[in-house]
Amino acid sequence: MVKWTVELGEYDIEYKPRVAIKAQALTDFLIEIIQPGEEEAWRVFVDGASNLSGCGVRVVLIAPSREKVKLALRIDYRVTNNEAENEAVLAGLQAAREVGASRVIIYSDSQLVAQQINGTYEAKDENMLRYLGLTTARAASLIDWCIEQIPREENVEADTLMAASL
Repeated sequence: MVKWTVELGEYDIEYKPRVAIKAQALTDFLIEIIQPGEEEAWRVFVDGASNLSGCGVRVVLIAPSREKVKLALRIDYRVTNNEAENEAVLAGLQAAREVGASRVIIYSDSQLVAQQINGTYEAKDENMLRYLGLTTARAASLIDWCIEQIPREENVEADTLMAASL
């Protein structure tokens, strides 16, 4: 801080630390600056995890113009890893809807969750069936969307965000 104060002092520039941005203000700002075309899809990288220190969800939205929005959410109740991954998908869909995206590609490193949503795997657990219904309902407002399972190495941004906050 002192270094920047000295450096900027000669230009009569004052440094002010960034304050927290309310969610609605951020959403309004993103809608103003990011206007994707009809055919352009937002890419949404999601990751969820549950361990002894807590449960969390990480979402990285990448606009067609390559701007990034990173979200880190803490889950206040105990969930399994698969449930945390489903929570991440739901949070990604919600965030995409909030920024006005109409076409979305979700990338998850959870093979089980991606394949259950795609219909390749059958969801038998009651909680997983409930998550599947919630995902379908939340995605109904989008023109087009899909989910793809990717290797963990390709989900670096969401994983890095996860490791930093849990």
